[in-house]
This record gives sequence, C-alpha cells and structure tokens, in this order.
Amino acid sequence: MQTREENMNEIKIMDNQQTKQGLTCHLLTASLVGAFGSSFIYGYNLSVVNAPAVYIKSFCNESWARRFGTTIEAKFLTLLWSTIVSIFAAGGLCGALVVTPLLKLLGRKGTLLLNNAFAIVAALFMSLSEIAHSFEMLIVGRFIIGVNGGISLSALPMYLGEISHKQIRGSLGQVTAIFICCGVFVGQILGLPEILGKESSWPFMFGLIAVPAMVQLAVLPFLPESPQYLLFEKNDITKARKAFQVFSGKEDISEELHVVLAEKKTQSQIRLVSVLELLRKSSVRWQVITVIIVMACYQLCGLNAIWFYTNSIFKAAGISKDRIPYITLSTGGIEIIASVLSDKVFWMSYVSVFSILGVITSFCMGPGGIPFVLTNEMFDQSCRSSAFMIGGTVIWLSNFAVGLLFPFIQGGLGAFCFLLFAAVCILGSLYLCVVLPETKNKTFAEIYQSFAKINKVQEARQMTEQKNKLEHNILMTTLGNVVKDKEKQDSDAVDIINNH
Repeated sequence: MQTREENMNEIKIMDNQQTKQGLTCHLLTASLVGAFGSSFIYGYNLSVVNAPAVYIKSFCNESWARRFGTTIEAKFLTLLWSTIVSIFAAGGLCGALVVTPLLKLLGRKGTLLLNNAFAIVAALFMSLSEIAHSFEMLIVGRFIIGVNGGISLSALPMYLGEISHKQIRGSLGQVTAIFICCGVFVGQILGLPEILGKESSWPFMFGLIAVPAMVQLAVLPFLPESPQYLLFEKNDITKARKAFQVFSGKEDISEELHVVLAEKKTQSQIRLVSVLELLRKSSVRWQVITVIIVMACYQLCGLNAIWFYTNSIFKAAGISKDRIPYITLSTGGIEIIASVLSDKVFWMSYVSVFSILGVITSFCMGPGGIPFVLTNEMFDQSCRSSAFMIGGTVIWLSNFAVGLLFPFIQGGLGAFCFLLFAAVCILGSLYLCVVLPETKNKTFAEIYQSFAKINKVQEARQMTEQKNKLEHNILMTTLGNVVKDKEKQDSDAVDIINNH
C-alpha cells in the first residue's frame, strides 16, 4: 500500500510532466473555443461574400429597382458591391479603437463574451436583409460583424498569450491563424451551389455566423479570466492563483506566479500607456514600427484580395465558370507569379490553382498567426493594450483599402495588379530580416532587452549615467574646495592666535 506522502509525490511528478508538455485540457479548451467564436468568424466573413456575389448584386439591383423604378448603373453597382465587402473592415477599425477600454473594464474573457452579442446581432441583420428588401441591412450587418472582428483579433491573442506558458505561447498563437483559415474554408464549402451558394439560400450563409458565437457564449463562462489581468488590473491574487492552477493543471504554480509578480513589481509605479504616449515612447519605438509593418504586410500581401474576390480572379485566370466554386475550396492564399502569367498560355490557369494552394499552406504554417503573437510578446502590461489598438487600426485600414479598391485596381492593371502585393511582401521581408530579433522561449523582459540596442536605450542610460557621474564629480570638487577653504581659514585663525 502506498502512503499519502508517496501518492502526493506521484501527483507532483505527473504535474511536472504535464507542465513540460505545457498544454492542458482547460488551456486547449480555452484556445479552441476562443478561436472558434472569434478568429473563425473573422475568417468566415472574409470568404462568405465571395460565392453569392452574383446573387447579392442581383439583390441590390432588385431592391434599388423596387424603390426607384430603375436599375443601378454598372459602375455604381461595383461601388456598392465593394462597399458591402469593405465595410467589414470599417467596422473592424471601430472595434480595434474601442477594444482597449473594454479590455480594461471587462477583462479579456469578459470582452470576448460581450463580443458575441455583435456577432448575433449582425447575423440577424444580414440573414433578414433579403426578406426586408434592404441592402442597407446587409451593409449594417457587415459593419457590425466587422466590429466583432476588430475586438476579437485583439482580445483573443491577448487572452491566449496571458494564459499560456512561454514555451507554448507561439504554438498556441497559431490557433488564431488556423481558425481563420478554417473559417475561410467553411465559408467556401457552404458557398457551393449544392449547399447554400444559390439564390434561394444565400442569406442563411450569413445567419450561420451566430453559431460559433453561441458556442463560445455557452462554454467560455466556465473558464477563468486571464491571471495577468486579475493581478495587474484587479489586484486579486487569490483568483489569479486559481486561474494559474486551472490553466497549468498543477497545484504548484510558484514559477508562473513569480514571473508575473516580478513584472507587476517592476511596473507597480507605472500606469497604462495611452496610444499617443506609446507612439512617443522612445524605449519601444522599434517595437511599434515592427507592429505597424507586420500588420500592414499581413493585410497587403494579397491574401485578402483572393478571399474577397476569388471568383473574379479565377475567372480572369481562365477557369471555366462551372469549375470555379470547387476550385475555390483549395484556396486561401496567393502565388503572385502565377496570377501575373495566368493569361499567357492555356495551361497557366491550372498552374495558378496549384501555386495558390502552396501559398495557402505556407501562409497558415508561417506568418498567419505571427503578427498577433508578436504584438503580445513585444510589449509589457502597461503598453500591451495600446499596442494592440495600433496594430488593429493598421490591420483594418489595410483591409478596408484592399476590399474597396481591389476591383478597380484589377480592372486597371489586370493580372499585373498583384505586383503591388509582391512589392509589399519583399519590403516587409527585408525589414523583418534586419530588425526583428528571435522571440522564441523568451520572457517579455528578455525580448525588451533584445530591442534595447536598436532603440538606443542602453546608450541613453549610459549618457544619463555619465551625466550623473559628471555632476557628482563637480559637486565633490566644489565640496572639496569649500573644505580646503575652511581648513585654510581655520589654519590662519590658529596662526593669528599663536602670534598673539
């Protein structure tokens, strides 16, 4: 028979083994449910407008004719269609701008829960737009679901980054990218003519957005809040300790608590930094620049243009109309050279498909989730919320530009329009190779030190130390002279007394 002490030792050994693996049941649940109700919805809304594009344009025409007795001009219809697509990004920008106060007020988990309301309301607006004969409802719904995306793309990476151990933080961050790709793929599957991609059922594609939101709304309340939020914002060490224990799957969380308390101690006198203050802060200047460039490249690499306008791109590439919905299932990325050469020889259109497939895989395995992980890793607690707001703003402005302008750019440049995205990718890659340090398995403090040299923080510190040393030397010299003068005066006084 084993004693109680031996049983406890076995439990501790199992805890240590589980810690080494890093991923626990609660952590896995939080990442999967959080991503399904957040980044999945974002990805789904990138592709859901592609398959029913013809029917949505027809719906807009019919709604317009019902009111004004005339059809819409072709150019205005293109503008209206691109507005329906791009207004999603305008909503995302609004979401990115309000996410910081929400994160501070409600916490990471609380913000994700509230965000589900936007998804459900948006689903109602868009799914009922055809019945109401109102394309405006579709536009409003796209804007609201954009707000949902803007909030989730900041709140989810922050939540996952703060509940996970540094050894699996990067891997867990990839969940965001994987579910974005899954959302895109599901949107393409549902867009097949045999499923919902037809005139009689396209509104249901938008109504299904409510399903992931309701799943998250049902599961997430049973998971703890971010322990870092509980410590930094609420000063509740009891709940923070319990949250650490739940997510780590062990009783002894002294190491995790020590790291967070050390960060809290160093920042105990530091208040949260606003966006303007962060932009002016020299010690994180290159971190901010890196976030801006990475987020811009994430949106301007050409991927969103493919997701928004897959059908029109493949049509221009020479793919027959009846095959496009099925070939679209294999998309999610872009190969620039294939797109440029797609109208030169008859077999190049199929090369385009396989090239795009390859870039989908590389994008999801590589840069897909990196921007969100980087933003979480490069900033401490005082700057993190503002950094996500800046990154989110860049993402959604870039997304809006692609969604609104790509049809006109494609019309003007044809296949060569993707050369613009090629230039962005090349310049972004060069910047990252030169500036970005490795962040794998590093704490926030270690990453900060990696940027210290390029931010010239060390040089500034050395200059300050030299200045203080010089002032100290001047002060000591002055005091020395005063002492010498005093000693001379005392000596003279003694001589006078002796003479008398």
